Amino acid sequence: MKKFLALITLGLALTLTGCTPAEPIEVAADTVIIDVRTPEEFATGHLEGALLLDVQSAEFDALAAELDPDASYVVYCRSGNRAGTAIERLAALGITDAVNAGSVQDASDATGIPIVTE
Repeated sequence: MKKFLALITLGLALTLTGCTPAEPIEVAADTVIIDVRTPEEFATGHLEGALLLDVQSAEFDALAAELDPDASYVVYCRSGNRAGTAIERLAALGITDAVNAGSVQDASDATGIPIVTE
């Protein structure tokens, strides 16, 4: 029973921390920042220079297929969950250098890129 509880506790800890970067994310000049939220969410505030690529839209895979598979990407959403889904879908398209930055605030904190509204 103690092992079971320890595994549950470890699983919860990993789940709660798995979507949020533990340390700063270095962003090079050619790193692409991708916001995978809806256009409405994007309009409320997004990282400066971020590309909107709604992971829930029917066009996501087609648009993502146009991305450079050799580039570096930082992906974020509202909580980190959709960013994780987007990274899995990007990987299926051959994009392997993608980091889940968690929420828009987490992404801003980790990258130092400000949140802006348009």
